[in-house]
Amino acid sequence: MSDYKTYLEKERYSQSTVSRYIYRLKDYETWCNKKRIESTQIDYKNLLQYIKYLQSKSWKAESINNQIRSVKLYFNYLNESYIRLDNPAEDIIVKREKTKVLRNLLSSDELEDLYYSYETQNINDLYFTATAKRNKVITGLIVYQALNSKTLAKLELEHLQLYKGKIYVPSTKKSNSRTLELKSWQVIELLEYINEYRPKIQKHLNLYNNNLFPLNSNQFNNILNAVTKKLKQTNYKVRNVSQLRASVITVWLDKYNIREVQDMCGHKYIGSTEKYQQDNLENLMEAINNFHPIN
Repeated sequence: MSDYKTYLEKERYSQSTVSRYIYRLKDYETWCNKKRIESTQIDYKNLLQYIKYLQSKSWKAESINNQIRSVKLYFNYLNESYIRLDNPAEDIIVKREKTKVLRNLLSSDELEDLYYSYETQNINDLYFTATAKRNKVITGLIVYQALNSKTLAKLELEHLQLYKGKIYVPSTKKSNSRTLELKSWQVIELLEYINEYRPKIQKHLNLYNNNLFPLNSNQFNNILNAVTKKLKQTNYKVRNVSQLRASVITVWLDKYNIREVQDMCGHKYIGSTEKYQQDNLENLMEAINNFHPIN
């Protein structure tokens, strides 16, 4: 176990994560001992039996996937140590059932209409014109790049690659970094916002930093609440940014394969992307019964 701990530390996992992986592995080894199975030599069929055992304890799919991820990482260590050459847990994922996140989604046309219908003209006050321009830029980043409050709040000027038509989205505790394509009209709006309207907002707030969207508090939802309130006037179906992000992701899943969408979303785990699939998902044991019968 000490060698495995050293391996995890070498892979630059935090101490809390290392402790969590080792704790999870003990449950797996305990089950193997009860079944008189060598934990380092388990095969695919027995690993499915272990999953069935976890399901019998009423574990949810996400918890089982976390447990299997720990086992998979353990086998990566065994591979690197030449103790065994394969990883029976490599492609095992317990699929989640469709969740509430898939309700009341907007279509691609409805999402785009939110952007084009966002009014920024005929506003007498210069500051409110500037904030309207800012909010339209934010709307674009939501409906085209599926950004949420955490990622929007972290954006800085240096993350824009307008000459390439791209934007770098920094990582958060729950998401990976990624670089996404911008629409040509977004590039134009961003240039206008940066050069003309962002300085007005900075002056009004007396705040001069590198944030793409300056705000004199740490509550970025103050901006997003105003954005969604405005968007509801265009489409009554709009509820919040999470719903809009879910809508964009389901649109992407119709166009790209799930691994591409995982990267575009910044999801750390494929299971986070799978929950946005619109079809009726089967759980793992149904798949086992159909394709991997266990006698």
